[in-house]
Amino acid sequence: MPLSENEQRLLDEMERNLYKNEADVMSTSGLVRAPNYTAIGIGVVVGLVGIVTMIIGVYADVTLVGILGFAVLFSGVLVAATVPAKPSVADVASRATAQGRAPSQASLMDRLNERWDRRQGGGNL
Repeated sequence: MPLSENEQRLLDEMERNLYKNEADVMSTSGLVRAPNYTAIGIGVVVGLVGIVTMIIGVYADVTLVGILGFAVLFSGVLVAATVPAKPSVADVASRATAQGRAPSQASLMDRLNERWDRRQGGGNL
């Protein structure tokens, strides 16, 4: 059963709003950055040292060494799990200049949103 003209218009409007909202969420999320492998490596090593220290403390029945081992283990996990800092505008500009292109002022999702809006409005690409 085909949709009525009003239902089709409402469905198209809901779809446009969904794409726009999804693009806004994706452009504002900070999860796009690459992981910091150095911090992960250091965190894993510190965590392993903490586990060994904690096991030694439990085996030797020395509570203070066990607590210290747990603290070292916890700090290692924190170091490994930290999200890398968002690059500053100067870092992005210097990296783009080093690669031989100008830094873009708008993100990819912003440009795609503008292009989508122009397409929906009947403008040229």
